[in-house]
Amino acid sequence: MFDIIHHIAIIGSDYEKSKHFYVDLLGFKVIRENYRKERDDYKIDLACGPQEIELFIIKNAPARVNYPEALGLRHLAFKVESVADTVKELNGKGIET
Repeated sequence: MFDIIHHIAIIGSDYEKSKHFYVDLLGFKVIRENYRKERDDYKIDLACGPQEIELFIIKNAPARVNYPEALGLRHLAFKVESVADTVKELNGKGIET
């Protein structure tokens, strides 16, 4: 019935910080980027192998309840060749792990 996950959607509130994190630090490639005037927000589609990350930037999005058991996305996991090497690379870019 289902072959793969096509995409996941993430909502951020700061355009520059979000794009910098996902594109410059994590290295995802921008497929499409649109400012949606009618919503006053941005939608950036990022390539993650054969999957996509839809990054919505909404200035005044409500905060999510910070409980792991709350409805919504709990976490996003990526498969990597070496956890130790990836942690070292992320730390080198100033990302806490």
